[in-house]
Amino acid sequence: MSQQIGTGKYERVLARCQGLEPIPTAVAHPCEATALSGAVEAAQRGLIRPLLVGPAARIREIAASEGIDLGDLEIVDVPHSNASAAKAVELIKEGRAEILMKGSLHTDELMSAIVSREGGLRTARRISHVFVMDVPTYHKVLIVTDGAINIAPTLEDKVDICQNAIDLAISLGVEKPKVAILCAVETVTSKMPATIDAAALCKMAERGQIKGAILDGPLAFDNAISKQAAQTKGIKSEVAGDPDILLAPDLEAGNILAKQLSFLANADSAGMVLGARVPVILTSRADSVRSRIASCAVAMLVAHARRAKP
Repeated sequence: MSQQIGTGKYERVLARCQGLEPIPTAVAHPCEATALSGAVEAAQRGLIRPLLVGPAARIREIAASEGIDLGDLEIVDVPHSNASAAKAVELIKEGRAEILMKGSLHTDELMSAIVSREGGLRTARRISHVFVMDVPTYHKVLIVTDGAINIAPTLEDKVDICQNAIDLAISLGVEKPKVAILCAVETVTSKMPATIDAAALCKMAERGQIKGAILDGPLAFDNAISKQAAQTKGIKSEVAGDPDILLAPDLEAGNILAKQLSFLANADSAGMVLGARVPVILTSRADSVRSRIASCAVAMLVAHARRAKP
């Protein structure tokens, strides 16, 4: 079942995982072949130690029909997907797991268990989503945020979205991440509120309200990705041509950008939810094995970075 992973930016992420202890991971409702095989493959690679949460008979039936060797993996038997989400969150709260991984249930089922005010995994931080992308035409891993959770983020929301992504980049070994704050133009104008947010975020970083990164914006996409395009427009920027993080103005822009990169530039994308008490791996049934393994590797590095914090 194990597939060979090619050479690229994700392999650098996987290389950072070598020698690290696998992280206990609650896998919510792995009741479909790709969801189950993704978790088992990540376990075989030493990235996670899965706790499979779902209807035990169904999980064993899928494993048997697909030739997936469950070995001695623990199955936590619950009747349906809603119960799987609730139980997976409960395992996190009990300290039995340090990563939450989406199986074959709907994302909104899992998210509602995570954000539940009674028994969820909220923190003081805004929860946000990142696509961790290996784009063949770009020279390093590229983080795109937020393209899945925050529909029309306020300035305050963007502070948390930005900080979540910065902390992730640092976990991946980037010492001082560079953040390009994307807009349609590179000048600040009241006609485009996203440009004002971008300027404010840069000033907030100067004042220590956003920590650990170099921010620049507003930047149009061409100026963010191409140093030459920025120079042509007279933009002097440490970020232009070399961003680690692309901060989108809203969910639609972030989602379209990530999917454009996937479908037009053949990028692989690993999906993660940040800002909760633990990293959350959000896989899609359309994800390649390579993307699913990369998602687990990223979550593993985040979990180890959390362990290292006092």
